Amino acid sequence: MNKPAEILSISPPYAIPGGEIAIECAGFTAGRSHGCTVGGRPSRLVAASSDRVLAVVPDDVERDEADLVLESDGHASDAFPITVGELLIDDMHIVANPAIDPKDDSLIVTRSGSRGQTLPTTLFRLEADGYVDEMPAQVINPTGIAFDREGTLFVTNRSDGWVVKIERGEDATTYAAGLGVATGLAFDEAGTMYVGDRSGTIYRIPEPGFTETFAVLEPSVAAYHMAFGPDGRLYVTAPALASHDAVHVIDPDGTVDKYYRGFGRPQGLAFDIDGNLYVAASFRGRHGIVRITPGAESAEMFVAGRNIIGLCFTRAGDMVVATGNAAYSLPLGIYGTLLE
Repeated sequence: MNKPAEILSISPPYAIPGGEIAIECAGFTAGRSHGCTVGGRPSRLVAASSDRVLAVVPDDVERDEADLVLESDGHASDAFPITVGELLIDDMHIVANPAIDPKDDSLIVTRSGSRGQTLPTTLFRLEADGYVDEMPAQVINPTGIAFDREGTLFVTNRSDGWVVKIERGEDATTYAAGLGVATGLAFDEAGTMYVGDRSGTIYRIPEPGFTETFAVLEPSVAAYHMAFGPDGRLYVTAPALASHDAVHVIDPDGTVDKYYRGFGRPQGLAFDIDGNLYVAASFRGRHGIVRITPGAESAEMFVAGRNIIGLCFTRAGDMVVATGNAAYSLPLGIYGTLLE
């Protein structure tokens, strides 16, 4: 008599709908009655053998903590827990990391549009209670989003090469101009602003209207993405078309080096309080968010998902995962909070 398949492990343990999960198992039989469910919903199988199954998380999973079950020869395996991201907001056009407002923990996301396209509303605030507020500030092609130490919101405009300051959530005033295709945006520990021009330059902006070249990188096919690490260095992704792109690291004197390579189209990145770096990328043939341990000693797929553009952490340590058109919440609390 055939026995139910046994699930030994899954990788990664976190996913958003559409993410591909690798299931290590024993005794799985592929036949007319085999399958997989996540949260009770049927999952599409990409590949299957007796000891390994690749399954796609279905779009209609409704719970954060879902049970994954393998079915073969009329038998169901014991349930194995998996955490699936909860949809926060959709119908967006996100091209870089979203951001958490340090004043009230609301989430700022964009509907950016194609370069030069004017849309009636481009910035949105998702309140903690789920209410979506259309921000009145007019910014064409908002890309990089970041808050300074005082909690003021700044946004890059990749169409005009500006970074703008959003005052009182309503008025957008030019903070610096002449920044090329302004995309990435980050502040160092001292509060100094840095902006990445995807044409190949990282600018340092110590005061309004004053810009200086900080470092030079290769041009990229999409936005530069930037984050300062706990070591005070600036980490940058500059996605190209190769499958072995790197995360770059820039010393305070502007010296550029490669921190970790082997990614396909690396994009948004963020650190947790333990110094782990998370990067949205393709890695070893799989898509999602990769966790790199301090010192780049190891890397592993941490969140499964396609079309992931960026991420950020809430102050409670939960992860917000952004695709090109939506944002999801993953309750990770124990993994630390966003570095500020």
